[in-house]
Amino acid sequence: MRLHVVNPNTTVTMTAKIAAAARSIALPGTAIDARQPAMGPVSIEGFYDEAFAVPGVLGCIREADRDGADAHIIACFDDTGLDAARAAAKAPVVGIGEAGFHMASLIAARFAVVTTLGVSIVPIEHNLRKYGLAERCAGVRAAEVPVLALEERNADAIGKISAEISAAIRDDRAEAIVLGCAGMADLASELAATHGLPVVDGVAAAVTLAESVVRLGLTTSRLGPYARPRSKTYSGTFSPFQP
Repeated sequence: MRLHVVNPNTTVTMTAKIAAAARSIALPGTAIDARQPAMGPVSIEGFYDEAFAVPGVLGCIREADRDGADAHIIACFDDTGLDAARAAAKAPVVGIGEAGFHMASLIAARFAVVTTLGVSIVPIEHNLRKYGLAERCAGVRAAEVPVLALEERNADAIGKISAEISAAIRDDRAEAIVLGCAGMADLASELAATHGLPVVDGVAAAVTLAESVVRLGLTTSRLGPYARPRSKTYSGTFSPFQP
């Protein structure tokens, strides 16, 4: 099968890291096609960046649909543009945030999320409520590490993330941790060993769930909000995105 993984920001090196994480967990017969949009922010940190990233994400998904993708993965923990992508895409779409939450809920009664900056806490809490998993989440914590600081294995950044995991275990009684950024994908095993509890990387969770959806022959339901968009004219910058 062919999985399309889209990094919603425009940073090529982050796309490469995400692709490596996806390939490390994918089944032998799964090909990973990773790409990022040409338009949008270099990192997504909060609602403002998210709004400017969505058109580029939809453009990548349209291209990957034409190339024969069996499923799409949106590799931003905020699940940037996920609902719009499900309505527009021919193939199923999985967000790494939703995938990470669900995977953690299968292995722990209470999980916590450790993300990058405080500006991302409310969007993540909003998604937890939307997905019906807020009661299972012990808390959302921010390490106050900018997304692009994760491009290299910065010891200070890793230390801050690790400190928040310790606090989540001690103060929130978390039994598992979900890493709240695709840029943390290469840290899960190390942090799990350090803290002695399951640490879920959303990229890995999304790949395994997307593979399962494809193997089960499931497609996105069109009976409701994910119905195909009605044909209409989109003007200016957005003209390429009309249904």
